[in-house]
Amino acid sequence: LSLEYAPSAAAAGAVVIDNSSAFRMDDEVPLVVPEVNPEAIKDRPKNIIANPNCTTIITLMALAPLHRLYGLKSIIASSYQAVSGSGAQGIIELDEQIKVLGAGGEVTDDMKNVYPCQIASNVIPHVDAFTENGYTKEELKMLNESRKILDLPELKVTCTCVRVPVHRSHSVSVTAQFEKPVDVDEARAAYAGCPGVDAKDDPENAVYPVPLDTTKKDDCLVGRIRKDMVFDNALALWVVGDQVRKGAALNAVQIAELVE
Repeated sequence: LSLEYAPSAAAAGAVVIDNSSAFRMDDEVPLVVPEVNPEAIKDRPKNIIANPNCTTIITLMALAPLHRLYGLKSIIASSYQAVSGSGAQGIIELDEQIKVLGAGGEVTDDMKNVYPCQIASNVIPHVDAFTENGYTKEELKMLNESRKILDLPELKVTCTCVRVPVHRSHSVSVTAQFEKPVDVDEARAAYAGCPGVDAKDDPENAVYPVPLDTTKKDDCLVGRIRKDMVFDNALALWVVGDQVRKGAALNAVQIAELVE
């Protein structure tokens, strides 16, 4: 639908903010997270602005403040994505399976319509279709979209996307390597005053973000910030965000607010 109607609307004078993947990698269409690259909206020859993938948005909300400090070099990420990312049917399928299991029954094949495996009491390392190189389309979105948004065409990114039995809010475990030496306290302090993202990071007192903290809320939360034990100049962290709000609808509204 976007490919069919967005160009016509733009040609008629409208600024089109597209929430699909249709134009994200088009060189003449900016891909925008307003807290990360707001200046990109000025260069829109097609009068179309693309909204990034939800997992990319949530991940970059955590990494952008650190990138400004240290210069991002690589990303290793594993996402834990809520079933509502598959739409209402994902929630229905999870709830129906939980009900059957709670009554002592078994999940049968006819109850597996949204996902290829049982999702209740399970995790599935499969979000979107697989490609020839073994990565899914969702995982490649993280690579390609991060490079475009940050204007880092050589950024190294590898990602594994996993569906988990959570209703709402995606979580991402990230190891990020930087050009400059990192400091945990400085990194944690970098989120102070940053719009749309905050640190919730006191693991000794069991203070860290979980999906329920961000569900139906606008801000992303970052925790478990620590120096990585494998790579030099690297931090490991955990970020959680509502993929319906900041991962989609809110980000689109924020783009609209930037349009002059």
